[in-house]
Amino acid sequence: MTTSASAPAPGGTEPPVAPVAYPDLGAGQAPAAPGDLDLLRDVDLTMTVELGRVQLKVRDLLRLGQGSVIELNRSAGAPVDVLVNGSLVARGEVVVVDDELGVRVTELFRRS
Repeated sequence: MTTSASAPAPGGTEPPVAPVAYPDLGAGQAPAAPGDLDLLRDVDLTMTVELGRVQLKVRDLLRLGQGSVIELNRSAGAPVDVLVNGSLVARGEVVVVDDELGVRVTELFRRS
C-alpha cells in the first residue's frame, strides 16, 4: 500500500511519483556469536549500589545538616540493588573487605 503525503498540485492533478531503486547491498557479514564480547571489553559502564530511596520535600532537604539521619525505604540487612547504567542487574549484601565496603552478589537477573 502506497500513500502520498503531498497535496495535489494546483488544478487537482497528482504530482508525478517514481519508484526508488535501491542498490543490492549484498549479504553482509554473519552476526557475531552471542558469547563473543571481545569488542565490548573496554567499554566503560557505571555501576551503582543502592541502599535505598527516600522522597523529600525541598524544605526537608534544606533542613539537613551534618549529623542528620535520612531514613531510607529499606530495613537494615535488606539486600541492596546493583545497577549497571541504571538497569537492575543483581541484588546482594553489604560486606566489609579490609575496611572497605563491598557487595556480595546473592541474586543475578537476566533479561527475558
